[in-house]
Amino acid sequence: MMHMTFYWGKTVTILVDSWRTDSWISYLLSLIALLLASAFYQFLEDRRVRFKLLSKSNPSSLEIPLLAGRAGGLYTARVFAAVLFGVNSAIGYLLMLAVMSFNGGVFLVVVIGLTLGYYAFRSGAEEDLIALDKSCACS
Repeated sequence: MMHMTFYWGKTVTILVDSWRTDSWISYLLSLIALLLASAFYQFLEDRRVRFKLLSKSNPSSLEIPLLAGRAGGLYTARVFAAVLFGVNSAIGYLLMLAVMSFNGGVFLVVVIGLTLGYYAFRSGAEEDLIALDKSCACS
């Protein structure tokens, strides 16, 4: 049965019927997997923003004649950025669906993983230089 309110317990179904925990070991392993996925989400978000920042950097007037083949690289960069955005969005929505299992431990672990990932990957001194685009409500 699917819960509609937060509950605490080791028995939880996460995302699909085959990902069901029934022991403390499977529950803890699932929580560790969700913690790592949450931190990985923040890592990918950092890489996506940095890649966008690097691809938008304007070359100096001295470099422009040397960059004749830049148009082909621009297409490849846009495709890569789009794929990175898609993967990042998919992970974000899967984390949201995992939280919708309404298990308190799952909720806490996802929030802790996002917090640790933000601290590890996105809270550096260069944070002030990066203009973050809010293209997805889940980021």
